[in-house]
Amino acid sequence: MTIHAVYEDYVAALSSGNRRQALVVARSALAEGIDIRDLYLDVFQPAMHEVGRLWEMNKMTVAQEHLATAITQSVMAQLYNHVFANPSLGRTLVATCIGGELHELGIRMVADFFEIEGWDVYYLGANVPASDVVATVTGRKADLLAISITLNTHVPLARDLIRALRDAPAGKNVKVMVGGQPVNRAPEIYRAMGADLTAPNAREAVRRAMEAVR
Repeated sequence: MTIHAVYEDYVAALSSGNRRQALVVARSALAEGIDIRDLYLDVFQPAMHEVGRLWEMNKMTVAQEHLATAITQSVMAQLYNHVFANPSLGRTLVATCIGGELHELGIRMVADFFEIEGWDVYYLGANVPASDVVATVTGRKADLLAISITLNTHVPLARDLIRALRDAPAGKNVKVMVGGQPVNRAPEIYRAMGADLTAPNAREAVRRAMEAVR
């Protein structure tokens, strides 16, 4: 089975709201030797982009879009035995969304990619106060803080979070990565926020992070 065929079958399962079939498609792909990272980047991610496109064209309701997201989150959760496949590298990542982000799937994928590579990951999700994020980063002695931004209006919140981390004595040297649609559209904006690096996708995020924390 080609990765494109897997993608088409997965989109069909999402479009019909069939969680069981979506999981069957994903597990069958892995059983046939498709790497879980390719499944994430070449199936799950473009499938969710397609769901978003269908919603924008009024060919999918808000409820169907939310269901598709929930299905993909569920499928990812049930594939965790493939995520925790490598020994720990002794590197630590804290990953979070800014503000009340409703689109957490992207940063969840990034977090899983780091875990696949052997990082110890603490995924905080959304709606976590900046002070708590900073406390987690410093308390866990994290090597990297990854921040997801999906709305332009949340860029100032990301900048404030990074400033708060830098103000903490134990946070001055922690590397910070930011990503999401606003940054993808204007990559250099990460510097203005005070971050150290950015990446267009999960695979590149891991590669650049490994270079940054050597």
